Amino acid sequence: MAFLDKRGARMIGALVAATLGLGALAGPAMAQDPRVVDAERYRPGIWIDPDGCEHWAMDDGAEGFMSPHRTRDGRPVCHRSEICGVMNTDQFFATDRFHISAAGREGLQQFFRQADAFGFLIYGHTDSRASDEYNIRLSNNRANAVAQVAQSVGVRVVDVRGFGERQPKATNATAAGMAQNRRVEIYCLR
Repeated sequence: MAFLDKRGARMIGALVAATLGLGALAGPAMAQDPRVVDAERYRPGIWIDPDGCEHWAMDDGAEGFMSPHRTRDGRPVCHRSEICGVMNTDQFFATDRFHISAAGREGLQQFFRQADAFGFLIYGHTDSRASDEYNIRLSNNRANAVAQVAQSVGVRVVDVRGFGERQPKATNATAAGMAQNRRVEIYCLR
């Protein structure tokens, strides 16, 4: 029976490791798997659903879980929401655009700084003059533009959606009604 010397054993170990995709041997320890990120830790957070209720959430990128956040007596922790701002989009956006002017941005920043809220829901709406698909995209882009202003001052934005023409506030048969329907609603969670 033949025995391997130390050099032969290292060569066979390296060959086995390479064949199995384990990387080269570095002394007694093998190289770290490139899929593992050093110093990454699970960090639980609180996710708030659009109804204002809190959920414990944890996600490591591969899998995650979420469970309701409850008080000691078992009631869910929820915040009440109410409309705290409605902006007429004609004042903040050019026709068919979603870029906010500098003056509009400054006014929104002031609004978000002064609002006494735990978080915000931001919903965009349009009139019915374009296709449904176009209006959904435009209202979503406008709501996201307002949300970016909110986040720039450090407030929590819970939900951002564009509803297009699907939730009119007034009739779309008149110019005045269409103007009322072109809006971004801001709900405060308190």
